[in-house]
Amino acid sequence: MRDKKLIFEEFNIHLMNDEKPSDYFNNLIKEGEFPKIYPFNLLEELKDVPQSPKHHPEGSVWNHTMMVVDNAAERKTLSEEPHAFMWAAFLHDLGKKPTTKLRKGRITAYEHDIQGEKIARKFLEELTGEKEFIDKVCYLVRWHMQILFVVKDLPFADVKNMILQVSPDEVALLSLCDRLGRGEMTEEKYKEEEENINKFLYKVKNFN
Repeated sequence: MRDKKLIFEEFNIHLMNDEKPSDYFNNLIKEGEFPKIYPFNLLEELKDVPQSPKHHPEGSVWNHTMMVVDNAAERKTLSEEPHAFMWAAFLHDLGKKPTTKLRKGRITAYEHDIQGEKIARKFLEELTGEKEFIDKVCYLVRWHMQILFVVKDLPFADVKNMILQVSPDEVALLSLCDRLGRGEMTEEKYKEEEENINKFLYKVKNFN
């Protein structure tokens, strides 16, 4: 059995250096070589977690995650903490497996951000003792849905606590990658997502 920390370092190399990290991870899946041991198995299991076809025409949570990781790789130089940012992109939807349910004919994953933070923390604690790094990743996972909640004035918005833990700019950057990481992304939709990012940052920076 391969050492978990060596796998972690190998994943690090591809997340931080590849133009399209998805090529590496998808090839591991294709060749049956993706690590089956905990916690890495939590990622491979995302292949079998469905999403709403309306919001995620790309299919499974794994497909979405790979698209988000590739978008993040393109933009990681804009991040204050590229290492934490890339791992947050990789782990941001771990909470979807336990929260995905069919409700009235719709596939939903309510509170996957909240559950995802807990799962991501345990995931990383298996692999590294770098508490500051773990915190940065997990806070991004926890708050990555806030752009939707804030822009749409939903009751789940919690700007006060978000800004105590994480930079709104980092949340915005991850959220942009998350929103772009889905199928059938047209130029019109791309512009709409950029506008939502700007609305989010405006509201957060004028929060009192």
